[in-house]
Amino acid sequence: MKRDRESALRRATELVGKMTLEEKAEQLKYDAPAIPRLNVPAYNWWNEGLHGVARAGVATVFPQAIGTAAAFDTDLVGRIADVIATEGRAKYNAYSREGDRDIYKGLTFWSPNVNIFRDPRWGRGHETYGEDPYLTGELGKAFVEGLQGDGEYLKAAACAKHFAVHSGPEAVRHQFDAKASAKDMRETYLPAFEKLVKDADVEAVMGAYNRTNGEPCCGSKTLMVDILRGEWGFEGHFVSDCWAIRDFHTSHMVTDTVEESAAMALKAGCDVNCGNTYLHMMKAYQQGLVTEEDITTACIRLFTTRFLLGLFDETEYDQIGYDKIECREHLALADRATAESVVLLKNNGILPLKKEGLKAVGVIGPNANSRAALIGNYHGTSSRYITVLEGIQDYCGDDIRVYYSEGCHLFQDRVENLGLRQDRISEAVAVAKNSDVVILCLGLDETLEGEEGDTGNSYASGDKVDLLLPQVQRELLEAVVATGKPVILLNMTGSAMDLRYAHENCAAVVQTWYPGARGGRVIAKLLWGEISPSGKLPVTFYRDTEELPDFEDYSMKGRTYRYFEGEVLYPFGYGLTYGAADITKVTVNGKPAGDETAIDGDDIAIEAVVANTGAAAIEEVVQVYVKAESADATPNAKLCGFARVAVAPGETKTVAVPVDKDALTVINEAGEKVSGGSRYVFSVGFGQADARTEELSGKKAVVFTVVK
Repeated sequence: MKRDRESALRRATELVGKMTLEEKAEQLKYDAPAIPRLNVPAYNWWNEGLHGVARAGVATVFPQAIGTAAAFDTDLVGRIADVIATEGRAKYNAYSREGDRDIYKGLTFWSPNVNIFRDPRWGRGHETYGEDPYLTGELGKAFVEGLQGDGEYLKAAACAKHFAVHSGPEAVRHQFDAKASAKDMRETYLPAFEKLVKDADVEAVMGAYNRTNGEPCCGSKTLMVDILRGEWGFEGHFVSDCWAIRDFHTSHMVTDTVEESAAMALKAGCDVNCGNTYLHMMKAYQQGLVTEEDITTACIRLFTTRFLLGLFDETEYDQIGYDKIECREHLALADRATAESVVLLKNNGILPLKKEGLKAVGVIGPNANSRAALIGNYHGTSSRYITVLEGIQDYCGDDIRVYYSEGCHLFQDRVENLGLRQDRISEAVAVAKNSDVVILCLGLDETLEGEEGDTGNSYASGDKVDLLLPQVQRELLEAVVATGKPVILLNMTGSAMDLRYAHENCAAVVQTWYPGARGGRVIAKLLWGEISPSGKLPVTFYRDTEELPDFEDYSMKGRTYRYFEGEVLYPFGYGLTYGAADITKVTVNGKPAGDETAIDGDDIAIEAVVANTGAAAIEEVVQVYVKAESADATPNAKLCGFARVAVAPGETKTVAVPVDKDALTVINEAGEKVSGGSRYVFSVGFGQADARTEELSGKKAVVFTVVK
């Protein structure tokens, strides 16, 4: 529903009108102080909710964002966001009653991250929904709508970040200038933000650290004034990334003084400063760099959000109790998210495992019993964690012996400081030799891929230098494979890795991402077939980085599935199940899809008939791709629709697949959205209609031409 912003604006204007200039200036800090004489309590704008309420104590911890992206499920993402808002309200209600208005305890969540994961080396990519603008926009929209709710007041306020053109490198983000063409801006970097502003009515937008085409993103007239508020009509508030405004004069060198930086950001429309630069706002005023009207405008925007949240009223959310935190219903949703996120990349028939005849299972690897590998970054605290090892032990019970070895350190050359190099590898080999099957848990965690400043990966500031697993893990993999026992690799990372050796030598390869605090329980059920894997890759898994452009090059040429022209290891949209499903029929606007399917207008309605001819109950993701016969189209077909469907053995279902309203448009070199012409090649399948997907899956997509 459209909330009464006009009323909130009127009340905010009236309240701010009673404040002194100094009081108004102080309200622009992220840790806004109380104004007792006006009955305004303190409020801290900084809260995180990327995949569960973060950094404020116990909360339901869902799979990392890249994992939920792999589910290709807008309903799931919306439900997760609603849970975050519910638990956020429960915490806010409880904490504020105790007078606790500390950081991470408000209702303004700085999520979702809708930057495009354009390069697999970027350390923060696992915070995003992947490499595709359409998928990112649809999932981001679902998150915003779920978080903000449909009540009279905002249940919580979402924030689209980081605006814009931000996806590494982390090490130089404070001085980096991301240069992008008009076409790349409008085709790749801006669409998700536009969708969240115009279609989801997101309440906040956060600027990025870097410059974009010469302008610092938290003080960019082009991004903030011309596009965000001018072209898109954004009415909410804008927040800087943390200490990003300080970078104006210390790193970007676009201003000379802290006062000039504060003024530049404020005049561009940055309303609240995460950092301390706005502590100098009154000096900027005294120097004539900002006006009282500039300060007042920002203050009114911030209080408009507070009124929309109902922070000065009684609301329908005030009675949400503390019992909602980590309740059974929320934990069940987290399990569902894990189940939908896992991607089966290879299976020679070993999966699903069967208890019958299985005497011993070896669980090996530095991530097998790791809590850090469950949670990713920007996470909350769970009251219980279930690692992969624990999930398998619980599942097998007394029926199957479960052996365990850490195998190696996550990245260092020994586990024990006084031990010799690879001091756990002989144990791993012994475990493998005494097991019927090995489940090998390799990968990374937030200490190796993450945000600059928040990670131990100092040599790359959170980014990866290549796509290889750490050397000690590669050696462990080869040693375990050399035993001759069948190996199931669980790759626990938030990004694409070079898995060529595993693909060639392991019986199965499974991408688990960072599966959530209790993800080990669900993964065990997946391995033994109680659940069929159904995730699809939201990013391309390349063979290596040799064919990728330089990391600092922001041109999309040669990047992501839409532009890459080489052969990949695992394509975007790819993922296997335990079943045997086929698309037996496709209709377009009510007509059977054929070589020349004529339509009128720009609206596309696609239905697909999905038949499960296998013995397992499965879920599949029907995907629609389109390629316009236009010089302005992306080199490869682009995703324009998807729908998740559950199909029982022997069942046939007709699935309506929502298609992007802009499917028949392209972006020209000037950055303009124009018609893609009169002919469009569509495909409908369980992945792309490319040769590699067909080779890996054994499935052909239905390909047809639409003529206007």
